[in-house]
Amino acid sequence: MNTVSENDFATKVMSLVNPEEPFKPVATYDRDGDCIEFLMRPDAFYAERVDDLVTVYYSQDTKEVIGSLIKGVSGFCANVLKKLPGFRIDIIDGRVKLVHIFRAKLWSSERDPVAGKTVTYRKLIEAAEESELDVEAESCVS
Repeated sequence: MNTVSENDFATKVMSLVNPEEPFKPVATYDRDGDCIEFLMRPDAFYAERVDDLVTVYYSQDTKEVIGSLIKGVSGFCANVLKKLPGFRIDIIDGRVKLVHIFRAKLWSSERDPVAGKTVTYRKLIEAAEESELDVEAESCVS
């Protein structure tokens, strides 16, 4: 299995963007890295690790959430399907709305609903809802 650094993966995703066209939010699943990268805006960003699943991207200019990297997608989905078997109904034709992944993590964790990580997940949920993106989720189906 090839491992790809976060910077290399971000560069790969951004290379898919045509600078002459307006930027559209993008979510890409990388099978080799078993990760999903989500970008809402093409801003320069800095990254902060939230937990074992998510690294959140913040705009350097506005400090707003503009994306994330979700690592270990297949393991996360396997655990969620054990805890929340109803999650399977949100997977349609091998694709899942990005917002459902963030919600599944929030709903399956035993965190205080006002804790910092919970607030960050709520911001990611809002960003994912706004973008209305779905992503390949073959690893979540089996």
